[in-house]
Amino acid sequence: MYPGVWPRESGLLVGDRLLPLDRPVHDDRVPVLAVGSNACPAQLRLKLDAAGLATPVPMVRCRVRGVEVGVSAHVSRAGYVAAAPVRAPGVVRELFLLWLDAGQLAAVDAGEGADLPRGNYRRVWLPAPDVEVEPEGGAALPGVFGYVDRHGVVHDGTRGSPRRHPGQRALLTELLLRSARLRALFGDTPEEFCARARADAALCARGTRVLAEEGLVTGSGLERYLRVEGADGGRSP
Repeated sequence: MYPGVWPRESGLLVGDRLLPLDRPVHDDRVPVLAVGSNACPAQLRLKLDAAGLATPVPMVRCRVRGVEVGVSAHVSRAGYVAAAPVRAPGVVRELFLLWLDAGQLAAVDAGEGADLPRGNYRRVWLPAPDVEVEPEGGAALPGVFGYVDRHGVVHDGTRGSPRRHPGQRALLTELLLRSARLRALFGDTPEEFCARARADAALCARGTRVLAEEGLVTGSGLERYLRVEGADGGRSP
């Protein structure tokens, strides 16, 4: 179940294997922070294979301050409610950083819908010191790219703050218990939710509207980094 299995350590993704990594920073590539399935080698490989790309991908464990893993306020056609970064001053997490070449970046953009005018995510530049990213074995970076959800994120139900993603099964159980309208669309269990949502674009769109109409959505705190002139703010290679 989403987001798949993350590696235990940094590595170089080559085909289906995660090999030892020679260095934590790759200046000839673009740094992209992964908060969900992009940190799962199997899921990342699927996106690259779909684009006909077999080139290696450095995946580096990082110490990240200022970002938490929140809940996207949209239902994915893949059959789940995905993760999205949220602003979290003072919070420190261990996440993965992908170093992507131009072709890989385009493929991941396409997988996130960041290449579409009305896609679910926009790839934005998250600068230090607002977001501090220190790769394992390397120096802190001046900034990284991240995929910010255009729909906002799900709040915690109390103070209206972005909630942390608790895992897919726990999240779907909670959302279905909270909303009769979601149960009517997707059934009573996480398994039913995933089965009904998978590949049904119209149903997923209705579910996304229900999240907003029932007041479950708030801002990620990262909206100010969105660039109306493009998904990358002019920083693509």
